Amino acid sequence: MAEPWDPTADGVLRLPSGRLLRGRGLSHPIPEGPEPTLALYLLGKSPPEVAWESRWIRWPDFRLPADRTAAREGFVEAWQRCETERVEVACAGGRGRTGTALACIAVLNGIPPESAVAYVREHYDRHAVETPWQRRYVAGFR
Repeated sequence: MAEPWDPTADGVLRLPSGRLLRGRGLSHPIPEGPEPTLALYLLGKSPPEVAWESRWIRWPDFRLPADRTAAREGFVEAWQRCETERVEVACAGGRGRTGTALACIAVLNGIPPESAVAYVREHYDRHAVETPWQRRYVAGFR
């Protein structure tokens, strides 16, 4: 089991089960502390090379994932692995796509889909999940 994220660190979201995930914007410096063991990068183009394991989900800014099956698989993997590993979810700004993915992962953790956006906004970033279609995507996520 990897050393967990510091639950008080910026960007760290604690799910109701106690699992921790870190959300961040790739346009910001990498936070101090341990590196992720897995990162989901939600970008319209290929992400930068990193020293840790990563998955790219093609997801243009302010839109929805280009491949919803791949997105779901990535969310499931992130949710499963964050129980024992440091998992990071990131897009360029760390709010819209990252917040949407965190809300979907929260649904996998048992939060009702209609409450997941509010949960992420309260516990991660009050501006998370930026567009009406991102909110609808989370509301329909099962």
